[in-house]
Amino acid sequence: MQTTTLSYSNLHNHGELFANVFRARKQSFIIQKNWDLPQTDDMEFDQYDTPMSRWVAIHDLGRVYAGVRLTPSTARCGMYSYMIKDAQAGLLGGSIPADLLYADAPVDAGTWEASRLFVDHNTPQSQRRRVHKHLVQEMSASARALGATRLVALVAATWPRWLTPTGLDAQAIGREMWIDDGYFQCISINLAAKLH
Repeated sequence: MQTTTLSYSNLHNHGELFANVFRARKQSFIIQKNWDLPQTDDMEFDQYDTPMSRWVAIHDLGRVYAGVRLTPSTARCGMYSYMIKDAQAGLLGGSIPADLLYADAPVDAGTWEASRLFVDHNTPQSQRRRVHKHLVQEMSASARALGATRLVALVAATWPRWLTPTGLDAQAIGREMWIDDGYFQCISINLAAKLH
């Protein structure tokens, strides 16, 4: 199993991997979860998939097992910044409640957002823990390499169950809320201790 962090500047070195991440996202979010998201050519995407973002992929022999998108909190593309901040500002049409955070969404060079986190539903249960561990490790390493000292994310409210065993320092920064098909919550992951 391989871990790769993709960017617009290196995607040409990885064949179909970039497109396969978006195909796997469609499978996870549109087909499995039935979320109403943009799609084309069998791929899911949105306004945050810009050259400012990075995409972490866990893959093997062309198959994508898991992935996550990293976007700087300082990103700007037209009227959009990053998903959590834009939801708080009411720019996402109410699909995510505006009161998702206890405080204002952070905007600083050391904070990045992790979004579109998924593990492919066809990943055998016997491998899911290992795939998830690789994803969290690569996500953290990539974010640190980009200068992040903190990640913010909107994740399933079950996050303590799957994140705590990874050893990351995470805490809730917003209330639990029902979105589409489950309870979600914003969290902050402190990467500063991992920099040394």
